[in-house]
Amino acid sequence: MKTRIRYDRIAIALVLLIIILWAFIFSIKSVIKMITKRGKEGFIAGTTNQITLYDENYKESISVTRGQKVKLKGKTSNNNKEYYKIKYDGKEYLILKDNIADSDNEIIKEKVMYVRTPLTVYKKLDSSEILGYLPKNSEVNILGYDSFDENGLVHKYKIKYEKGEGYVYGKYLLSNKDEASKYYYAEKHENISDTLGGGTASKLDYYPVTKPKFEDNKMPTEVRALYLNVSTIGKIDQYIEFAKENNINAFVVDIKDNTMPGYESKVFEKYSKTNYDNAANTFDDYKKGIKKLKDNNFYVIGRITVFKDSFFVKDHPEVAIMDTTTNSPFNHNGSYWPSGFQRLVWEFNVELAKEAVKEMGFNEIQFDYVRFPDRTINLEKQGVMDMNNTYNESKAEAIQAFLMYATDELHELGVYVSADVFGECAHNYVTNYGQYWPAISNIVDVISGMPYPDHFSAHEYEIPEVVWTVPYKVLSVWGEFVSKKQETIPTPAIVRTWIQAYNTVKTPYVTYDANKISEQLNALYENGLIGGYMTWNAGSSLSKYKEIKEAFKKEYKHE
Repeated sequence: MKTRIRYDRIAIALVLLIIILWAFIFSIKSVIKMITKRGKEGFIAGTTNQITLYDENYKESISVTRGQKVKLKGKTSNNNKEYYKIKYDGKEYLILKDNIADSDNEIIKEKVMYVRTPLTVYKKLDSSEILGYLPKNSEVNILGYDSFDENGLVHKYKIKYEKGEGYVYGKYLLSNKDEASKYYYAEKHENISDTLGGGTASKLDYYPVTKPKFEDNKMPTEVRALYLNVSTIGKIDQYIEFAKENNINAFVVDIKDNTMPGYESKVFEKYSKTNYDNAANTFDDYKKGIKKLKDNNFYVIGRITVFKDSFFVKDHPEVAIMDTTTNSPFNHNGSYWPSGFQRLVWEFNVELAKEAVKEMGFNEIQFDYVRFPDRTINLEKQGVMDMNNTYNESKAEAIQAFLMYATDELHELGVYVSADVFGECAHNYVTNYGQYWPAISNIVDVISGMPYPDHFSAHEYEIPEVVWTVPYKVLSVWGEFVSKKQETIPTPAIVRTWIQAYNTVKTPYVTYDANKISEQLNALYENGLIGGYMTWNAGSSLSKYKEIKEAFKKEYKHE
C-alpha cells in the first residue's frame, strides 16, 4: 500500500514537472516571438561621425550621425558586402554590417587618425598637464575616447604616444590623411612676408573654429571697460561708483602682470614661489574685490601677462630665453622672459587662469604678452639669444598653439578667451615676435589690438602730422588694415581695442582729453571695430578717468 502511494506521488510530481517545463518553453517561445517581431536593435557606428545609408537598390541615399539606436529588420548582401535592413526616421534603409555595433561602447571605431594642426598631448583626461606635442600630418594610434556629442564627434581621444599614453582633443584629428595635410585658407596668406623670422603665415592654422556663446555667461555686445591694476583692489568701490555713472559696463583686472602678481594664488605657490611671495593682495581680499564687481553686474575680465615674467624665470631658469654669452636668462630691457616654446610656461599660465575662473568668477581671461621679445632680430642672427625651442616650431606657430591650448581649456569652464596684440601685427608680414593678426583672431573669442597713437612712428602711414597729435587719422588707417585682415579668415574674433587713456610720453607732448579719446573711438567704430574698448592707463588713475569721462558717455556707431 505504501509503495503504491509513493508511485502516485512520483506520477503527480512528473505531471507537475511536465506542466512547468511546458509553461517555461511556451514563455521562451513567446519572448523569442516578441523579440523577432520587434526586431533586434543596434547602434549606428563607424570611423567617421557621418554614416551612409543605402536604398533598396544599394545606392547611397542619406548620411546620418553615428551613435543613434536603430531597429534591425534582417540581413542582405550585395557584391560580397553584408548589409542590415534598418528602420530609420520611419523609413527602411540598408546599412553596411560594419556600421552597426551591438553596444554603445563600440560606436567609435577609429583606430588610426591624422593630425590636422599641431596639437597638445595631455598627460591626463581632466588636466591641463602637458605630455608633449604632435606636428601636423602625424599618424596617431587611437586607444579609446572619453565621450562624443550629438553630432557623433569625439571630445577627446586616448592615444598611443612616444612617452606613453596621452589624450588629445578630437577636433584636431581627421580620418583622411590627405585632408589632414591641407593648409586651409593658405592662399590668402601666401604673399605675407617672413623677412623678420617670425614664421610662415601660410603654414599657420585657419581652419574654421566654432566661437561659443555661453548661456550662463553673457558677453556684452559692446564692452566698455576700465583697466584696474593690482593696487586698486582695496579701492574698488570708487571705481564701481564712477563706472555706474559713466556708461562703463566692464572691468579688466590684473591677475598677473610682470613682477606684479595679483593675489596669493595656490597656482603661484605650486609653480612659482616668487610670484606667490610678492602677491599684492591676499586671496580673500582679491576675491572680495572681484565679487563686488560681479555683484554690481559688471562683466569682469582677468588679465594675465604670459611670456614676460621675471619672477617665473627666477624660479625656473631652465625654461627661459637664454643669453648664450653668459649662459643665463636673457635680460630684455630689464625683464626676463620665459620662452613661448616651453610647455611648462603654458601650463602654469593656463592653470592660473583656470583657478582665477573657478575661485574668483571671471567672465573672460585675457592673455597679454602672448609673444616673444620684440626688436631682437639682430641679436638672434648673431646667436646671442637661445629661444629654448624644444619642438623646432616657428614663433608664430608656438603663439597660435598656446592660444589653442588655452582656449580649449578655458572653454571647458564656460568662459571666453581674449588676446592682446601689438597694432603692428595687422600689417602684411609676420612680426619678429610671432604675432600675426589672422592666426590669432581665428582662434580666440576676442582680439584686442593696442594701437596707442604715441607708439607709432611720427609719420606712420605717411600722415603729414605727427600721428599722436591726430589720433583719428592714424587709427582710421590702422582700423582699415584690421578690417581687411579680419576678412582673410573664416571665423574671426570680436575686435575689442585698447585705447590710449594717458597723456603722450614723447614730444610733442599731448594731453589726451575727452576729445582725443573720442577721436580714437570714432575711427575704430567707423571701420566696423565695434566690439568695444578698454582704457589703457597703467596706473589705473581714477582722476584721469574722471577727466575723460565725457568720452565714455557718447555712443559710437558704425556707419
